[in-house]
Amino acid sequence: MKALYNILKIYLFPILLLIFLLGAGSALFANDWGKTGHRIVGEIAERQLTPEVKEIVYDILDGESLSSVSTWADEMRSNPEWRPFDKWHYVNLPLDVEYPDAEVADENVVTIIQRAVLILKSPSADKEMKKFYLKYLVHLVGDVHQPMHVGRYEDYGGSKIKLKFKGRKGSDTYTNLHVLWDTNLIDDFKMSFTEWSNHLENKYGRKKVDQSNVIEWTFESHWWARDIYANTKEGDNLSYDYVYKYQPVLEKRLYYAGVRLGNLINEIFS
Repeated sequence: MKALYNILKIYLFPILLLIFLLGAGSALFANDWGKTGHRIVGEIAERQLTPEVKEIVYDILDGESLSSVSTWADEMRSNPEWRPFDKWHYVNLPLDVEYPDAEVADENVVTIIQRAVLILKSPSADKEMKKFYLKYLVHLVGDVHQPMHVGRYEDYGGSKIKLKFKGRKGSDTYTNLHVLWDTNLIDDFKMSFTEWSNHLENKYGRKKVDQSNVIEWTFESHWWARDIYANTKEGDNLSYDYVYKYQPVLEKRLYYAGVRLGNLINEIFS
């Protein structure tokens, strides 16, 4: 019986938890940019790296690219032992209170990004610790640029706000506000992450991106979260006009995240 339990613990329990997270549990644990979104951020970031820094990064990541490790932090959440790290992916804020003045958990997307930078700069941190925090840094810089990751606690960053996105009349297929910004808006364009990265570089590459810092990135996402909440209501059937209105916001949040991540990694390892 003990052997059977161990097998179930290793193989079945994580699958059941993943089903829970994707279904009923989606309201409890906010997702973030979907796989494509995170890979866009990782790809754009890697294109910013100097040759010297890229060599250091590849050594830490055992040859993996930033785009390939960008989804690792989400993939590990299917394991129950990683549940304590769920709160690292977001910071819930009231719409009328900015980050420094809000009561938030000690560990959140802002504080973990700050911790990751310190550890990656530390000469005493070993390779495994640096690999762990570099993977998280790649992921979390993407997360903090997703406006619904700085959304309200009471609706779990929009996860409780049910919507239709380009739904046909009579359709009962719903998404929610968080998933809309994680995945639906990105996937609607039917481009791969490399196509997205090329598109964003062609469109925004000649414009200077203010590097600022993680607190400022949080301010930006919080500002857009307020705007999105004001213009997206429970039960809305969103269509092309919504895409037209928010496509520039979506694109800039993805592009800025990638450029800032690349610049930050250059600064850490230079």
